Amino acid sequence: MHRCLLLAKKGLGITRPNPSVGAVLVLEDTVIGEGVTSAYGGNHAEVNAINSVADKEQLKRATLYVTLEPCAHTGKTPPCVDLILKHRIKRVVIGCVDTNSLVAGKGIDRLKAAGCEVLVGVLETECLQHHKRFFTVQNKQRPYLILKWAETKDGFIAPKEKKEQAPVWISNAFSQQLVHKWRSEEHAILVGTNTVVADNPSLTVRHWSGNNPVRVVLDARCRIPSDAAVFNSAAKTIVLCQLGTVVPVRENCVFECIDFSKNIARQICNVLQQHQIQSVIVEGGAQTLQAFIDEDLWDEARVFEGAVLFGEGVKAPVFESKNSVETRIKHDVLKISRHD
Repeated sequence: MHRCLLLAKKGLGITRPNPSVGAVLVLEDTVIGEGVTSAYGGNHAEVNAINSVADKEQLKRATLYVTLEPCAHTGKTPPCVDLILKHRIKRVVIGCVDTNSLVAGKGIDRLKAAGCEVLVGVLETECLQHHKRFFTVQNKQRPYLILKWAETKDGFIAPKEKKEQAPVWISNAFSQQLVHKWRSEEHAILVGTNTVVADNPSLTVRHWSGNNPVRVVLDARCRIPSDAAVFNSAAKTIVLCQLGTVVPVRENCVFECIDFSKNIARQICNVLQQHQIQSVIVEGGAQTLQAFIDEDLWDEARVFEGAVLFGEGVKAPVFESKNSVETRIKHDVLKISRHD
């Protein structure tokens, strides 16, 4: 199952809206096949694992390990359970049950009814954690929300004044590369108007290999310049503006209206759910991050503490969490907190 999880991580950012599942086939303590979910519309992990085995006769004596319950319904592809039964795989070990109403135990029931030995819950905590984006969308009807920022040792997220329209780096180059890796794994990235106006970020993956996230920009009065980097062709951009605002027409952009006077975090989640966004990195600024914290809408907070001091500036967001782990990245400290 550890190997299944390792394989599944390779599919992050590629398989959505399907979960990135890992599957391994074992015969007499030897791995004879393995697979990970293909890009949307392609094969599921179980199919890729079965297809990787040259001698299909071996499957009758093999055990299939898979991070998530095999599907029993027809979507873009046929049910994985059908293929498992076709090849008479007699033992299936599952990390966690799929809470999707189309599956939700139906795959397990069909396997058992056909005489398969089914074991559920192996490395369940790790599998649930890996599939957290998929489960959040299914169970909470909103994207998985990751708050991310860098703050100075004295608690500031930005300086009081800036001399140019560019980011003022608080974290080091290694931390910055890690952030780009995260961007490649998540579906969208969100920033507020002030961040775009102050820094002119492109919000793309540049220091890592992978897909660019969908850019989500808060711009109540549509005052961000049309030549801002967030409007280039590198990725799709969703702009959230105030109800009643006359919106411009921009190629590669979608404009959605919300009421900025109340509960913007919940409204943002509702809009992104309509766009089938599975996960979002909320990168700032401080006001935008605090809105999600105040509405208690977040799943993870990833906070870098750099080795620099500002003395004065924009205060970092304030939140409480008991579930946090610290990691040192050269002179930076990364604290990852999960919602209680």
